[in-house]
Amino acid sequence: MKSIKDKKNFYICCMLTNQSKYAIRAILYLAVYTDIDKKMGSKEVAEKIKIPAPFLAKILQKLVKNKIISSAKGPNGGFYLTENNLQTTMLNIVAAVEGLDILSECFLGLPRCGDENPCAIHHLIAPFKDTILKEMGEKTIKQYAEETKKGKYFLFLDD
Repeated sequence: MKSIKDKKNFYICCMLTNQSKYAIRAILYLAVYTDIDKKMGSKEVAEKIKIPAPFLAKILQKLVKNKIISSAKGPNGGFYLTENNLQTTMLNIVAAVEGLDILSECFLGLPRCGDENPCAIHHLIAPFKDTILKEMGEKTIKQYAEETKKGKYFLFLDD
């Protein structure tokens, strides 16, 4: 890895499960492409962001239950984000789908790793973990969505 940014991306990739990654991707997609007047079904979202539809449907229901996203039933129903939903942070998303314990676990999977009893790479991972958790807890979905619309971030990496 050539830069700190690459190491940080590697760490976040390893620390999140597919459930959290899919939830974040789906919410960002909904934040960019839907609103209260333009809702989207789970199958359509799954197709657009290329993730398994049945798994995404369960994740979206969990997010609705935790008031991270909104939904409406009926012929014009589907999932969308309200202004209130857009104030959610990435940390709230992870907490809603699987809890925050995953973010405090040892990178190597040791049960009692920490500053007092570090694993072999604890000193390498701890600074990245702190930075990632700080940003995930401060920056809102609305901020990520606005930056995505401006081309700073990408939702698709198609050929």
